[in-house]
Amino acid sequence: MKRPLLVLFLILLIGCKGEDRNKAEEKDKSNSDSIMESDISLDDLINEDNIELNLNEANKLAELPLACVNTVYPNKLGQTLGSEKDLKSPKELHPAFYGCFDWHSSVHAHWTLVKLLKHFPKLDRATEIKEALETSLSKENIQAEIAYFKGEHNTDYERTYGWAWLLKLTEELYTWDTDMGVELSENIKPLADLIVQRTTEFLPKLNYPIRVGEHTNTAFALSFAYDYAVATENAEFRTLIEESARNFYLKDKGCPMAWEPSGFDFLSPCLEEIDLMRKILPKAAFSLWMDNFMPQLKKSDFTLTPGEVSDRKDGKLVHLDGLNFSRAWVFYGLANKYPEDYSHLKNLADKHMQHSFPNLVGDSYEGGHWLGSFALYALQESKAKK
Repeated sequence: MKRPLLVLFLILLIGCKGEDRNKAEEKDKSNSDSIMESDISLDDLINEDNIELNLNEANKLAELPLACVNTVYPNKLGQTLGSEKDLKSPKELHPAFYGCFDWHSSVHAHWTLVKLLKHFPKLDRATEIKEALETSLSKENIQAEIAYFKGEHNTDYERTYGWAWLLKLTEELYTWDTDMGVELSENIKPLADLIVQRTTEFLPKLNYPIRVGEHTNTAFALSFAYDYAVATENAEFRTLIEESARNFYLKDKGCPMAWEPSGFDFLSPCLEEIDLMRKILPKAAFSLWMDNFMPQLKKSDFTLTPGEVSDRKDGKLVHLDGLNFSRAWVFYGLANKYPEDYSHLKNLADKHMQHSFPNLVGDSYEGGHWLGSFALYALQESKAKK
């Protein structure tokens, strides 16, 4: 029972570490260091019936997401330059999502902040968190993001990984039943609508799914988009995703799991496909599909070695920690929805989580700025009733 508490404690400690850039950021780092060095007793956090993050620990964990969203540099813009006029600072280009190394990771961080505040509305720094969210997700900033996306050279910007995380953030706001949740949901909706439009235009043109272990993985994007469509009751978008998933994956057989992972994977092409099909197929159809696609997962002795990171200073190699977390959330999803066939996968998910958590603390910024969100999502899936 104690392991998940350690998980939840570590998640946001490492999620948004940045380098000192000015006095304000030095203060943020000082706060972060004091959190990381504090002597926390797990016994103080455990209820034998439930494992919950208490308010005191949540107050400490809230420090780093607050600092991350305002950490501009280092920054990877990933933009196409049309002219010298496009040479602007990250904050000018992306007033809502300029921190945390890159655009999609800034969206990660905002999702994490919303998640914390939703579950702990009485956080000591709740006012500051609200101010940070209201500043980032103001109508003006979101309109500026929309203007960027509508630029001549930006029609495929952040396709499809950043699109997926933007919809996940919007889903989190949409389901936040407070005045602030309603306000921010309304603010971000035009950008989400644009992402839905872009996705709707793109999917019919995609003749073949992208089966890689990094950002452009189609199954991952469709999975998050499906969650958004269900939460917002967008029947047309949901139907498009379901039809696309069936067209892409329904006839797949014998996924070559032995070929995984590739060196920079943070997603499993095989498992992300399973995660998506678990969501869209009825029970009987999914069972038959799995018998063809990856029948070995039903075996109680199925095993899978966690990804190993050889150099923690290399941001691309650290992707393999993300792979361990994303594998875990797929295993948790299967075990929770169909325990009669997949309950044994919970232990395998736990092993993947355990393998990468100790490596998160003290990680380089290129890894730490995003891995916490993956760990948090995996933990969410471990408790989800699907």
